[in-house]
Amino acid sequence: MFTIVFVSMLFAVPGCLLFVLDPNSDPIKILERRAKAAAAQSRDKSGIHSRLVELGRSSELDYENFRIRQIGFCAASTSLVLVLLIVSHHSPVTAFLLAGMIAAAVFVLIDRELTGQIKKRRQMIEAEFPAIIEMLTLAIAAGETPMSAMLRIAESADGALAQEFATVIESVRNGEPLHLSLDAMGRRVKSVMIRRFIDAIVTATLRGAPLIEVLTRHAVEARAHQRNIVMAAAGKAEISMMIPVVFLILPISILFALWPSLTNLNLFAS
Repeated sequence: MFTIVFVSMLFAVPGCLLFVLDPNSDPIKILERRAKAAAAQSRDKSGIHSRLVELGRSSELDYENFRIRQIGFCAASTSLVLVLLIVSHHSPVTAFLLAGMIAAAVFVLIDRELTGQIKKRRQMIEAEFPAIIEMLTLAIAAGETPMSAMLRIAESADGALAQEFATVIESVRNGEPLHLSLDAMGRRVKSVMIRRFIDAIVTATLRGAPLIEVLTRHAVEARAHQRNIVMAAAGKAEISMMIPVVFLILPISILFALWPSLTNLNLFAS
């Protein structure tokens, strides 16, 4: 029994000494770090931070401004609805229920507005992508480095993708490697086409593969993808144009064609 206790103490004492001497093993600090990590994970369950980063608003102030705007509009709409319902002699329970429903609707609408802005920006980036990649191909084929070609596009072009290139250039100037800046751009822009392009550029840069062939292939694929998008939009527009033709113009045409015959038949019958 004494031997077991002695062996246990022999292993426990060094562990206790390491626990006491190591400042990173303080249980209070460990709990604080875990609490901060949990708070950081649970703070933004709706993904507002990631969506604002995709729009180019990555600072904490942008997140706070969005939340202040969202909560402010909800509070203002709730107060207005409460005042109107109470003045119009509705019951307090009904007033509070309707005010809560209006506040929830305003909250969801502002969140959907942010989602719509992101979707519109992605569409703009994908629409600009073929022209931008052709400009990049021409610049690199003329002898410029990828860095200088992106800088030229960022300075000469005016669009969402040119702004992303400007962000990449700024990151490189701050000391971050080019492939890491491009990878951050690919993670920031939630587009499959941009992600494939960034992966191909990073792979070709790290392995020393010729960039002209990679860029030319992606330019052809981007033009084909854009053509498919235009054809799909044209097909949807054609289907939507059939609705007034079938349900409005065609019945009126049939009515105009049959009305004289029906009138004559009525005259003969009378």
